Amino acid sequence: MHLEDQLLQFLFSGLTLGSIYALIAVALVTTYNITGILNMAQGEFVALGALTACSFYSAGFSLGASFCLAVLITAVVGGLVERLAINPVRKASSITLIIITIGISITLRGLALLIWGTDPYTLPPFTQGGPLQVLGAVINSQSIWIFGLLLITVTGLFIFMERTYWGKAVRACVVNRMAARLMGINPYILSLMAFTVSGLLGAAAGIFITPITLATYDMGFTLGLKGFVAAIIGGINNVGGAIIGGLLLGVLEIFGAGLISSGLKDAVALIVLIIVLLLRPEGIVGVVTGRKV
Repeated sequence: MHLEDQLLQFLFSGLTLGSIYALIAVALVTTYNITGILNMAQGEFVALGALTACSFYSAGFSLGASFCLAVLITAVVGGLVERLAINPVRKASSITLIIITIGISITLRGLALLIWGTDPYTLPPFTQGGPLQVLGAVINSQSIWIFGLLLITVTGLFIFMERTYWGKAVRACVVNRMAARLMGINPYILSLMAFTVSGLLGAAAGIFITPITLATYDMGFTLGLKGFVAAIIGGINNVGGAIIGGLLLGVLEIFGAGLISSGLKDAVALIVLIIVLLLRPEGIVGVVTGRKV
């Protein structure tokens, strides 16, 4: 393979990986904008959705049914997390709420270990056939599904925010929570919606990536960390920045692993995070704001 083709291949692989990071970052940013909470359990929603879908598929359900059931269950888990662990202590400090989400992450990971063990699980690709040839590089068919999921998510969020009552309520809470309350908007219902949607998005991302990377009980830790880094890179309160941060991080990881050393793949995220925090702590796009429920 020529150098140009190799670089193009790295780019496609990086964009695939970055799309997953972007989806997780979008869920983090959306939750933060509505509730003021950094949900450090987001990665576990990814793992839970992937493993649940694998279980349903192994039990004989179709791939489509497995996807829908796993997404539904994980969304319910997200809502239960908010009602049982976040809502009762919504007046606590931001640090306390973050620690609670870390505890939720550890708990969900432990439950996943008890239920599924340490064995990896997989799902078949969503479409059959070989990879696509593009200018000397190849694109896995599953990568196209991942790109499509990111596009649908971004489009859906835009329509929700701009065209629906609840979307306008979310924007009102982001701008001025007290004024939104005076207008009759209940931020606690929006908080429930945020965690439910986070579960849904996390599950979808986990299921879409499973045919490529396999699903394990601890996959959520690394993916959640990378999603968090992507959100910080783009700006913790900016959805567009989260997408840019995720794609950029994925591309940098693949190029670093391919051109320098594969051992740098996971280190790239921390290196980029440190650089961004030192040079532009508000992120590439966003400006950090502090809010809590």
